[in-house]
Amino acid sequence: MTRHLDQRLKLRLLRAVDAIGTQRSILKASTALGIAQPALSRSLAEAEAVAGMPLFERHSRGVTPTAAGAALIATARKVLAELRRLDGELDGLAVAAHGTLALGALPVAAAGLLPGVMARLTARHPALIVSMVQGRTEDLLPRLAAGEIDLIVGRLYDPPVPDSFVRETLYEEPISLLVRAGHPLTEGASPARIAGYGLVLPTVSQRVGVEIDELLALLGLPGTMALRSSSYEFIREMLHTTDLVSVMPLNMLAGDLLRGTIRPLALPVPAPRRPAGIIRRADRPLGPAAEALTDSLRGYLAELEAMPNRHAGWA
Repeated sequence: MTRHLDQRLKLRLLRAVDAIGTQRSILKASTALGIAQPALSRSLAEAEAVAGMPLFERHSRGVTPTAAGAALIATARKVLAELRRLDGELDGLAVAAHGTLALGALPVAAAGLLPGVMARLTARHPALIVSMVQGRTEDLLPRLAAGEIDLIVGRLYDPPVPDSFVRETLYEEPISLLVRAGHPLTEGASPARIAGYGLVLPTVSQRVGVEIDELLALLGLPGTMALRSSSYEFIREMLHTTDLVSVMPLNMLAGDLLRGTIRPLALPVPAPRRPAGIIRRADRPLGPAAEALTDSLRGYLAELEAMPNRHAGWA
């Protein structure tokens, strides 16, 4: 028997069956739904006609679901629950689409990841207003605590003492060796060969600078002889136009990695883990705009993870 339930079973019939199953009484169900009892009885009769069998057994104390009724009630509750979830999700998207977001970003995230993330975010929510402030963790956390920013994106450092912030790891931010596409070292690199091409290094925050110097020491590369600059644009241009090698967090050049103009080199030594993600207040859940930003971040990270040779840059 073909019932074509997807075409014939209307939402009002699912609501009726759900209410009768919950109340075990047509009279009580009609009161709960705010409709007249005769109208609810007609909806039940229509639902039974669509199902092709009785859904409830009538008795003096009310009604009891049949096996078919119990099956339909279970499905009705799932469908109605999914519709309520969708309703809430659409409300959240509507709020995000016209909301505001105050974002704190650590330097690597601000330069490397967030341009791609913002492109995704504005494409989905063109009316969303985002203000971003870049800084170090110790500078941004007080602003997060004061409610001046909604969340922080970037490298997750262990706090010196326990605090009231939630740190959620979403990705790794490894220190990597980076060269232009087509560089001779992409065919195979050793510390001696790398040293022969010279280094261009960032003068980034103290923590990242220490980690870069530690990796250089492991590789036996003379960081003191490197060309250093605080300008991300300068280093990026030097990588694209020369055979210099840079040592920096991989995601600093996320856009160029996706475009294929910059390549990571395989490290001959293991690089330390550098977890990154978001920081938020424990006493305040993310609002719709912040959730939309986080969704866009996850999507952009998925693109980076799918990139060929993504994990060539560390052991």
